[in-house]
Amino acid sequence: MKYYQYLFLLLFIGCTSSKVVYDYDSQVNFNDYKTFNFFEDAGKGLNELDRNRVEYELQTALEAKGMRLAETPDLYINIISNEQASVNRNRIGIGIGSGGRNVGFGISGGIPIESRKINQQVTIDFVESEKNQLIWQGKANSELNEKTSPEERRAYYQKLIQKILSNYPPKKEK
Repeated sequence: MKYYQYLFLLLFIGCTSSKVVYDYDSQVNFNDYKTFNFFEDAGKGLNELDRNRVEYELQTALEAKGMRLAETPDLYINIISNEQASVNRNRIGIGIGSGGRNVGFGISGGIPIESRKINQQVTIDFVESEKNQLIWQGKANSELNEKTSPEERRAYYQKLIQKILSNYPPKKEK
């Protein structure tokens, strides 16, 4: 039974596609930044549970890149989420038919299948602490099923943050 749960979770994660864009100040040497912390009001648009999930995933990913959490950081991180609900009303058609010479009949009906999705845009801003200046920004647009379990949400945010941070630090332009 657990095998099927993990298979479902992988399918769920694989089906959530996200589009990621990023921008940064090309004059900045990102190797100079070794410490980070979060703005006090980071997580606008997220509930407290999701904000904690996103902060945890950001901290884990940045620590894997050699950075560390600090009280007086080089960078402050801001997190903003905008969400819109969308309803997908697909229908499955069922038909019965018969035919003969010049005589025929058919019955057709539809069973509505409604699924609620959340269109979410998550923005991650890295702000240089000394100058209070934005130096890097990553945005992801994705869809999240409204009825996800806490474990599915954790996996969703883990994958989303990894995608956003795949472009941090930015590659040097030649």
